[in-house]
Amino acid sequence: MCGRYSLSASPEEVKALFDYVEQPNFPPRYNIAPTQPIALVKHGNGGRHFGLARWGLVPSWVKDPASFTLLLNARAETLEQKPSFRAAVRHRRCLIPANGFYEWQRKGAAKQPYWVAPADGRLLAFAGLWETYSHPEGGDIDTAAVITVEANSTMKPIHHRMPAILASEQFSDWLNTGTIMARDAVKLLQPADNDLLVATPVSTRVNSVANDDPSLWDREVIPMPAQPTREAAEPKPRKKAANSSSKDNGQMDLF
Repeated sequence: MCGRYSLSASPEEVKALFDYVEQPNFPPRYNIAPTQPIALVKHGNGGRHFGLARWGLVPSWVKDPASFTLLLNARAETLEQKPSFRAAVRHRRCLIPANGFYEWQRKGAAKQPYWVAPADGRLLAFAGLWETYSHPEGGDIDTAAVITVEANSTMKPIHHRMPAILASEQFSDWLNTGTIMARDAVKLLQPADNDLLVATPVSTRVNSVANDDPSLWDREVIPMPAQPTREAAEPKPRKKAANSSSKDNGQMDLF
């Protein structure tokens, strides 16, 4: 699962890594949430291009997007089988620039957020899919989803899924839908190396999309729920009736 992430690198840093034609200008974002515009990189017209899409993929065949659940994530293992992603993985693969992502670990009734990012601050590239939805009444909108894979050892204590992260030498093969078939492209989607990412517990301020600043990355551990005492947790033995015999007459006492 990937439900929040960040892209705080400068436009120049992003362009240098992804090598697209345009020179867009965009502000740093520390708490990117579903339905918001996200940056992505596509291949077309002989080169890579920067674009924007709404986070939450809507397949082109959907008749009423208002009644369709937005697809924030797409499982790598079933991309070629699921009708929602089958066409996109063949023809509309993309890269999604990010500095890191957030994940939540349940702690009793509470959830501890974690900021998950490279220790050296390098940029990441999530593997993604995009679609253009054409509304019957007119107007087109590009939508996108982040692809997820099984968690690596770093992430497993927090969550069983993580974004599929691609290395720079894999960018071309992932984006090249002309000559790289889907069945070969999906082989690139593997859990990240265990030493790539560091998970830092952070404040529950990230839960609100209104909070979008660098302090969301500050370390903060939420208190663990109080555990019941041994005396309170273990039931007391039931008392025997006053007239019970001290002998069990060959039968075992259940209490």
